[in-house]
Amino acid sequence: MTGLALAGPIGVPAAARLLVLMLVVAVMAGCASRPPRIGADSASLAAQSEREARLDDLTEWSLTGRIALAGRSGGGNGRIEWHQRGDDFVIVLSTPVSRQSWRLIRSDGWVRLQGLDDGDLEGPDAERLLADATGWSIPFDQLVHWLLGRRGPGPAALEFAPDGLPALLTQAGWTIDYRDWWRDPEPALPAKVFAHRGQERVRLLIERWQRGDPDDRTGSVGAMIDLEPDAGRK
Repeated sequence: MTGLALAGPIGVPAAARLLVLMLVVAVMAGCASRPPRIGADSASLAAQSEREARLDDLTEWSLTGRIALAGRSGGGNGRIEWHQRGDDFVIVLSTPVSRQSWRLIRSDGWVRLQGLDDGDLEGPDAERLLADATGWSIPFDQLVHWLLGRRGPGPAALEFAPDGLPALLTQAGWTIDYRDWWRDPEPALPAKVFAHRGQERVRLLIERWQRGDPDDRTGSVGAMIDLEPDAGRK
């Protein structure tokens, strides 16, 4: 099994890597306390449904930021770029220390994982592909919804902050904690997303969002990165 270098630089003891991860997670968490949570009622759920309807129009977007992962196979941290167009995506994970990167590319329902020492892996399920290669579980099919601060398909429970934005989302066995938001322009998009399921942790600090405009290709994901599996990164 080829390990993803997000687990830490080669030659660094596991204890040191764990300490680095803990420090990074602490920095990502920040010093601010969690906002108070308010249970869902008919008014807050109606407002959330209206917000999600507005997000239905956001079919092209990209984000950049930092990511910290933890699971049964250990943890790691690095950079993330996520470019979404409809159901297709390109996700780039990179480590500044090793200057290595790995790409998950989904096009027409098929996924390719690039950047592994033993060559590319392919399959229909991005979460399974990454888990088989690294031992980490990232629920991509649901995360694409959660990153926007919305519910994915299936049953879900919500709690809200006093401003009406989601504070806590529980779905598919995962708990998603929204710690901060980018509020301009509307609709607001998350800035800190902490997700966990058992021992598994996925924490993102989103530094930049770009909303694609189907009528303006210069501002769309398609203009930033080619979604074809054999294309080089732009």
